[in-house]
Amino acid sequence: MTTTSAPRTAAPSPFRRIVTTSLAVIAGLVVAFFAFSNLYAEFLWFAQLGFENVLTTQWLARVVMFVIGFVAMAAPVWLAIFLAYRLRPVYARLSSQLDRYQEVVEPLRRLAMWGIPVFFGFFAGFAASAQWETTWLWINGVATGQTDPEFGLDTGFYMFAMPFYQAIVGFASAVTLISLLMTGAVSYLYGSVRAGQGELRISKPARIQLAVIAGVYLLIQAVSLWLDRYATLVAPGDRITGPAYTEVNAVIPGQTILAVVAALVAILFFVTAVIGRWRYPLVATALLIVTSLVVGVGYPWAVETFQVRPNQRALEMDYYQRNVDMTRAAYGLDGIEKTEFSAETEAAAGQLRNDADTTASLRLMDPAIISPTVRQLQQYRAYYGFNERLDVDRYEIEGETQDTVVAVRELDLQQLDDSAQTWQNTTMVYTHGYGLVAAKGNERTNEGEPVFIESDIPSSGFLSELDYEPRIYFGENSPEYSIVGAPEGTDPLELDYPRGQEGASETRTTFEGDGGPSIGGFFHKLLYAMKFQSEQILFSDNVNEESQILYDRHPAVRVQKVAPYLTIDSDPYPSVVDGRIVWIVDAYTTSATYPYSTGVSLSQAISDSTNPTPNLRLDDINYIRNSVKATVDAYDGSVTLYAWDEEDPVLQAWQKVYPSTVEPISEMSGELMSHVRYPTDLFKVQRAMLGTYHVDTAGAFYQRDNAWATPPDPANDQVLQPPYYLSMRMPGQDEPTFSMFTTFIPDGGQRNVLMGYLSVDSDAGSEDGVKREDYGKLRMLEISADTTVPGPGQVQNAFDSDAEIASQMNVLQIGNSNVRLGNLLTVPVGGGLLYVQPVYVQSTGGTTYPLLRKVLVAFGDQLAFEDTLADALDTLFGGDSGAETGDEEVTPVEPGEEPADPGAEPPADPGTEPPAEGDAYAQALADAQQALTDKQAALASDDQVAYAEADQRLNEAVQRLVELSGE
Repeated sequence: MTTTSAPRTAAPSPFRRIVTTSLAVIAGLVVAFFAFSNLYAEFLWFAQLGFENVLTTQWLARVVMFVIGFVAMAAPVWLAIFLAYRLRPVYARLSSQLDRYQEVVEPLRRLAMWGIPVFFGFFAGFAASAQWETTWLWINGVATGQTDPEFGLDTGFYMFAMPFYQAIVGFASAVTLISLLMTGAVSYLYGSVRAGQGELRISKPARIQLAVIAGVYLLIQAVSLWLDRYATLVAPGDRITGPAYTEVNAVIPGQTILAVVAALVAILFFVTAVIGRWRYPLVATALLIVTSLVVGVGYPWAVETFQVRPNQRALEMDYYQRNVDMTRAAYGLDGIEKTEFSAETEAAAGQLRNDADTTASLRLMDPAIISPTVRQLQQYRAYYGFNERLDVDRYEIEGETQDTVVAVRELDLQQLDDSAQTWQNTTMVYTHGYGLVAAKGNERTNEGEPVFIESDIPSSGFLSELDYEPRIYFGENSPEYSIVGAPEGTDPLELDYPRGQEGASETRTTFEGDGGPSIGGFFHKLLYAMKFQSEQILFSDNVNEESQILYDRHPAVRVQKVAPYLTIDSDPYPSVVDGRIVWIVDAYTTSATYPYSTGVSLSQAISDSTNPTPNLRLDDINYIRNSVKATVDAYDGSVTLYAWDEEDPVLQAWQKVYPSTVEPISEMSGELMSHVRYPTDLFKVQRAMLGTYHVDTAGAFYQRDNAWATPPDPANDQVLQPPYYLSMRMPGQDEPTFSMFTTFIPDGGQRNVLMGYLSVDSDAGSEDGVKREDYGKLRMLEISADTTVPGPGQVQNAFDSDAEIASQMNVLQIGNSNVRLGNLLTVPVGGGLLYVQPVYVQSTGGTTYPLLRKVLVAFGDQLAFEDTLADALDTLFGGDSGAETGDEEVTPVEPGEEPADPGAEPPADPGTEPPAEGDAYAQALADAQQALTDKQAALASDDQVAYAEADQRLNEAVQRLVELSGE
């Protein structure tokens, strides 16, 4: 008989172990190097800008908070497991089931004893590191000097301290609860806690440990309940944010009672740890639950139902007034100047004479429409481009302030020919845009084009006479990254602009600033080759010892990175300041814990037809300040932050976190001051709040019979109408001021009538480091109920439905043309409110761009539609409005035609005499217009025969126009 021995397990090959270990080490080193390279590249970017302390502060804070969170979780959990195991009974009789569990767990006991705390510690560390800003704000918080109306605490407590205390309580609760669960699990596994035969047995060591941990947990809950009293001041209710009568008289006292009871129950658990009687704390815990139901739910419900609702106005007015006052203070609305405005609705000759300075600056060039026009006239090459929406600025020209529409000529590499989109071209040749384009906002050419006062390549105009730097390496549409710079004497590689001297087809340049980290050394080449996944960076001969790499080039991105605590305005805009093109960026400090202030969704408040709903880091806020103005140099990308609101407590706290990163306002030059403006997003938030909080008394707020809303955009009723910048004189002002305005209509219902008109003084002055006194002044015209002023939607409807205007609009659309309506502006002039809307015509075939052809105006229920604003106002106001406009000298002509000789005899009225013989196109156009007028008249009189005849004549005229257009 033979026996076969069991097969022997082959020993692992030493070679295999070495290879496996080596591969693991190499993989770990590769991962570590990638992580290091990203961190180091980030450090180089910040260091180049001089903001490396911002990054190191974040790194240090996150590491410190991670360590604190890790230790604060891991140490108690480890101690709980260790004590529960160490104090286990040695000779406990266990069930067979527990014996099997122990057999499985025992080999892993050491690993579990350390692994479980480490596991929870890592989660706690990452959670704590995410709260570093909350902690640092608590450490660096400042007093605001304002107290809340309920507890009398400084509002800084709610903005800086309370969020930290709530985070600490939440973290401590989690640590204690996990420790309690681990203690219970280990005690049960090793026999310290035994359940069976209808009884529960707990050993003395386990009893002490469990009772102490439970008592600590209840003490933490007592602290949490105490903090909840203060949290009611930022909790939204049915009508207001903050405690009203029920909260003040039932909820807050109930939370106080529950906090005291929870502390007493915790003491009973500590007593149980000594005397061993579980009955008392368990009964007390049950009483705590019952008490929480009675004082936390039942009593507030009874007070609200039987006391408040029947007497709400009498009982809650004081609390409503608190909400009104604190909300207006939190959003900067407490200084608003309100004026009752009895608007004139009848137009008379000479009525605008006293407002000629306002009408002279009415903007006809709509920055949301004329971008294709500017692109067509100023692009020069396909690889240049302009934003779809241009910006508004103002400059002083020959002693007069001129409102302008501005844009920078940036690179658009997507428009390069495919064969030209090589790595070297897109990285080293096409590196920057060139020049700022500016057009007068209130003027047009005879053909309907903008009147440029700075344009062309090379740049020419009033700014070029000042010899400014026109190159744009940092902009809103710059390439992802560019590599620039070369040793002195090297032939320039970068394309500067497509025009040369002495017959050359182009001019080249070399970047001479300090705009990005050095990429000359091998290690830095390797670093950025990995970052941008581009081996060409490593092997290109054009990357030399003087090379720099430019990236993160969007001005808003650069400001957000160096000041991560700020919320950035959605509309950075370019200006020429002190010989440089700079992007001016508004930035805000915000909070969501200002007491008694109603919150708002920031993304929804700033969303309108020009700005789709954005994604924001902090959305729900109840406090906002435009605390910082930032500039980003378009040539070298340097970022400068200025403390625009030095009294803002949130900014003061962050300046202590990031010292020496924000310059005082005194460092702002007068020229920069002349270009900063009141920010768009802040104004949108304020108008959103003013819909409800334009009232300043609790009674009016409670009745809510005069709530307002921002009107929808007349061209798209699914989005809100945006605010606009204009130079205008509000009633009570001595002279026109660069301002931003918006209108209000009734909230709800179908009435689109004007209820309010809000403007804000946006001119900061031109004195070094000193804000003009009235900058930021909010002025509200409350339209008197005695007169009905149509709202924007009603005016747009009147334009669209007027038979004469409709017929002329139809004529404008004959052939290959589309009509585009510009911004509907509302201006307080002539004792009433004037509506002005430019009308653009754009061809649908061939080269297409919108040209200003007509202007619509309305005053009261009277309308006019003429070729120029001057003619439209004169028509509206009895033949002579008394106004001055920017297009008084314009003689409109078709594109490509020459304007009529001023000395020639004026042409006959086309409405009374036919065009000259032989002018077939003009004859067909006149026939079409007449046919349209006849169609409208036949439709109004319900004459179907006349309507059919007019329609036939219209078709014939259109056919002739089409044939003539094709010749």
